[in-house]
Amino acid sequence: MALMDKVFGFEGRLRRRDYWLINIASSLVCLAINLVALAVFGTDATATDVVQYALYVPSLWVSISTALKRCHDRDKGGGWVAFFWLVPIVGWIWGAVELGFLDGTQGPNSYGKSPKGIGGDTDSKLAEVFA
Repeated sequence: MALMDKVFGFEGRLRRRDYWLINIASSLVCLAINLVALAVFGTDATATDVVQYALYVPSLWVSISTALKRCHDRDKGGGWVAFFWLVPIVGWIWGAVELGFLDGTQGPNSYGKSPKGIGGDTDSKLAEVFA
């Protein structure tokens, strides 16, 4: 899966490692841009608010897409993302454990091949090796 698909796409599956790396990188980029905006605009709340709101949509998009693909890796539908985010405390904790710490389905599932490249059709893998 290409990097742009991992970050912004809604199809396929995503490894825990990529989930954490993408979300940490997204948070650091937002933090850096906010710090630059604060340094440039100072305490002008209107200007810094505009920057923060402009960052909100892309960072929310990244959060939703990575959470959805982690649900897919666990062989769960997208409705689980809404549950994890909208149910206070229990949903947040359950979502953090489910998306960030539990391993995905081994081999292919209803959302695609394993992002780890393991499991699945052994004959096709052997054919690729000896092709």
